[in-house]
Amino acid sequence: MTNKHIGSSFDDFLVANGLREEVVAAAIKQVIARQLAELMRARKITRTEMAARMNTSRAVVNRLLDGDDTSVTLATLARASLAAGVSLQVSFGE
Repeated sequence: MTNKHIGSSFDDFLVANGLREEVVAAAIKQVIARQLAELMRARKITRTEMAARMNTSRAVVNRLLDGDDTSVTLATLARASLAAGVSLQVSFGE
């Protein structure tokens, strides 16, 4: 029996199984959540204070910091960056 995946890349595997977009979104959200948590820790901003600065609930901040929840919007990210006093940078690259 020959394995059709021998010699292919992990990216090829994800594409072939229709998982690439989901995996990329999850990885990006993990990075965003980690960066925001580190920023909040460095600036000594609690989740409750972050929610107040963002004019939102603590549940929204919790979802933003949850690396597994990929449903964050750009508007929420923009409010979070303003609340933390940093600029939001989004880019595409090769």
